[in-house]
Amino acid sequence: MSTRTFRITVRGVFDNLSADHRTALLADAADHDVLHAAFTPEGHLTYDLAARPAFTFRFLDSGEAEEDILLATARAESAASAWLTERGYPYKSLRSHSEDLSQAPLGKRRRRQLR
Repeated sequence: MSTRTFRITVRGVFDNLSADHRTALLADAADHDVLHAAFTPEGHLTYDLAARPAFTFRFLDSGEAEEDILLATARAESAASAWLTERGYPYKSLRSHSEDLSQAPLGKRRRRQLR
C-alpha cells in the first residue's frame, strides 16, 4: 500500500481581538505573511490583520487509505483550535478543506514529464 499525502487548509476569523492580542499578532505578522505560506506537518499560520481579521492554517499530513483524510482533517482542526486557544485568541467560523494529492490532476509540465 502506498502513502497518500494530504494538504489541509483550516480557515477562520479572529473574533473581537483585544488591543493586547492585536499588538501581539501585529508584532509577529512578518513570520505569518502569506508570501511565506507553506504546508507543514505542524501547521503554518498566515494572516493580514491590516486587510481583514481572517487567518489560515496550512497542514501537511499523510495516510495509507483514502479514509485517512478524515482523521487528518480532524487532527488539523484540533491543532489549529489548540494553537489559538493556548494563546487566548478568540476566533469563530473555523472550517477546513482537505486535498488528497494522489487524486489531484497532473499539470501540463508533469504530464509532459511522464510521456
